[in-house]
Amino acid sequence: MAYKINVNGKARSVDVEAGTPLLWALRDGLGILGPKFGCGIGQCGACTVHVDGQPVRSCAFPIESVGAAKVLTIEGVGATPNGKKVQQAWMELDVAQCGYCQPGQIMSATALLNATPKPADADIDSAMSGNICRCATYIRIRAAIKQASGQKVEA
Repeated sequence: MAYKINVNGKARSVDVEAGTPLLWALRDGLGILGPKFGCGIGQCGACTVHVDGQPVRSCAFPIESVGAAKVLTIEGVGATPNGKKVQQAWMELDVAQCGYCQPGQIMSATALLNATPKPADADIDSAMSGNICRCATYIRIRAAIKQASGQKVEA
């Protein structure tokens, strides 16, 4: 079945079966490879994208639930003000180690800053708790979020 979805500001059509997770529609149907497959049950956060500004786990979000909503992936988040700040902070602080989880981390961090411009540590912990980093770069992730929000980063 053909689904029309708006991805990163562009109207796209993807032909997939009903019930196909958004992740696979993006990756296999549209060739958008930024969102990663991690766990397949929405627990690790590697597949995080924004649907109408809200972070969702695309591995557990059916394509038919997108409807007329706008989907934003790591490929497009840098064009947004907070996405650009987050990506810049990630690079300046060398957050990524292996990098596999980083698209999902960046998408969750951007959603956090969109909702809470100056997050406290508890806000960061809450917003990022569903994103797993096997390399344990959590301290650098927190510092990058604070830097992107304009807060002082402690060494």
